Amino acid sequence: MMWRKRIFFLCALFSVFALSASSQDAADFETVRPSGVAGPVRKAKAVTAKESADADADTESSAPKTKKSKSTHARSHRARTKSKETPEPPTEYTPEGIPKTTAASVIVVDANNGRILYEKNADQVRVPASTQKLLTALIVAETGFLDRPVTVQSVDTMCEPVKLGIKPGEIYQRMDLLRALLVKSPNDVARCLARDNAGSIEAFAEVMNRRAQQLGAVHSHFVNPNGLPVPGQYSSARDLALIARAAYANPTIRSIVCLPQLVFRYASGRTRELENTNKLLKRLPYCNGMKTGYTDAAGKCLIASGARPGRDVIVVVLGDNSSHVWRDASALLSWGLWM
Repeated sequence: MMWRKRIFFLCALFSVFALSASSQDAADFETVRPSGVAGPVRKAKAVTAKESADADADTESSAPKTKKSKSTHARSHRARTKSKETPEPPTEYTPEGIPKTTAASVIVVDANNGRILYEKNADQVRVPASTQKLLTALIVAETGFLDRPVTVQSVDTMCEPVKLGIKPGEIYQRMDLLRALLVKSPNDVARCLARDNAGSIEAFAEVMNRRAQQLGAVHSHFVNPNGLPVPGQYSSARDLALIARAAYANPTIRSIVCLPQLVFRYASGRTRELENTNKLLKRLPYCNGMKTGYTDAAGKCLIASGARPGRDVIVVVLGDNSSHVWRDASALLSWGLWM
């Protein structure tokens, strides 16, 4: 009798516990289960304002924050640079309708027949700066074999200040170096091409002077391939126009100087986008080249070419200043094409 009572008591106690647990599960189930979803669902955890902010911060940091920061910084830098640029003053004209310029020497020629359309101090002896790289490029292009490899040597890198950063032992095709030379104007590339072409910088200078004489540029003398200032190196607007005409007639050079930018691939595989130093390519739809130059001694220099149906014109501007060179060259180019 006693054991029956004990069994009955234990059964009753177990039933109470089972009913309590079932009621709690049911309450939890109804609290967190979305409508139409079968089965138990975990309760949602309340999120505090601090945790929410931390979560947003984690999401931001897990995104490509570095790229976004760099992009924002680049845009901000460009905006600051643009705001610092001095607006170019408007062009003034002579009674004959010829643009007035502040450059020391100027010449405008017909690229096809060599006819001089306008000149100012065209024979004045001037420092040509990097505009003479057109002659360097012309010699390399005329030599040919542009698919041949060029191995960079230590002597090629001994120059400042504008360099592409090619390193001794690296190998490039002549054509790739020629493109970089005419678009971005690096001095180490000019030395590398010159040494590869003639064996040394001195030997290449002799080739430059000989080719200049052949073109009729008899009042010029070149000592290096890149235009960095050295004693005994000089030219004139007229001589540079003669060199530019020969370069303009070369299809290889014509195909390069018109490029607003190009991608250069280093021997390591790294790539770099090079933007053309000639701003007129983006400002004037009819501009199709050619070469910029600047040193303290030379001032701002520019050889610009342009074309429209039936006419091709080359403009040489030497000894100008930063606020006027683009205005002067573009005004002369427009005038020469539509005079």
